Amino acid sequence: MTRTSFSPSLSIPADVADNRRLVRIWLYVVVATLFALVLVGGATRLTESGLSITEWKPIHGVIPPLNDAEWQEEFAKYQQIPQYRELNQGMTLDEFKVIFWWEWVHRLLARGVGVIFALPMIFFWVTGRLEPALKPKLVGLFLLGGLQGALGWWMVASGLVDRTDVSQYRLAAHLTLACIIFTAVLVVARGLAPHSTGPASRATQRFAGWLVVAVLVQIYLGGLVAGLNAGFTYNTWPLMDGAIVPGGLFTQSPAWVNFFENPKTVQFMHRLGAYVVLALTLWNAIMVCRAEPRTTHANRSIVLACLVIVQAAIGITTLLLVVPIDWALLHQAVALIVLGFAAAHWRGTKGEYPVS
Repeated sequence: MTRTSFSPSLSIPADVADNRRLVRIWLYVVVATLFALVLVGGATRLTESGLSITEWKPIHGVIPPLNDAEWQEEFAKYQQIPQYRELNQGMTLDEFKVIFWWEWVHRLLARGVGVIFALPMIFFWVTGRLEPALKPKLVGLFLLGGLQGALGWWMVASGLVDRTDVSQYRLAAHLTLACIIFTAVLVVARGLAPHSTGPASRATQRFAGWLVVAVLVQIYLGGLVAGLNAGFTYNTWPLMDGAIVPGGLFTQSPAWVNFFENPKTVQFMHRLGAYVVLALTLWNAIMVCRAEPRTTHANRSIVLACLVIVQAAIGITTLLLVVPIDWALLHQAVALIVLGFAAAHWRGTKGEYPVS
């Protein structure tokens, strides 16, 4: 029998609140898995492991090599691509296994996210636990996940013929879409949570939304930096190549190409992006504290500004240390935390979902 009592905190039917809680827990598990997936993807890039598996086998690829003959076969495939011939000539089988396992775990996690998302969604759907307004959002997320898998292989394919690594264009797109999916799942989950404060002003909502966009753009720029290995040069701060605005930013033609293919320009834009995000979050904290004093919205804006300050410090340290893998992964992890908190802040300013 369906209960008709109401939850005092949510002002919605108790059975709806229970279903939202279950769906929310499931989506947070998906968010945690996506977080791990992006970090492993970062480690795969930093260890130059992403081209170690040269075929896309969505089903059969779950099973790794199980004996020496299968390992030799996989290694022989890797030896046919430019990365091995030009950079890793003479690599031993044991050394190959190291980079293979990074890529295999990355692909396994990607498949795992699909399973963790699809099976509970089907269960919640057929048992009537999903509200009508929620269903198209979840289907859209599932389709985005499929697109991300195809984009990942498109990225890998760019490094199998004429290059020794993947295209920075495709790597940045792959990373950004992963972050968009991470953000979207978190926003849907956050919308199903109880809200202790009503909606913020429209101005606060809009600015919080643009903050999410700014963080995503900064992550895209970080993907270009990673794709060009641009963080391994100009390892000083606040000056870059001896100046606040270094020379040589537009040495390639046409000029727009420098923003995507010139390592100096790409790193400089990533630095500028960090300053912009920091300024925006500080202004957001000031604005929200004035407009919504002593509210949850104001508290979140302050926490977000603090997170961005911490992330800036980690980014500077990573640069000065010439991108050691532990600091680089910490920088990527905190970037996701900043993005997630910015998304939660934006969703929180909009108030609760109505019962649908």
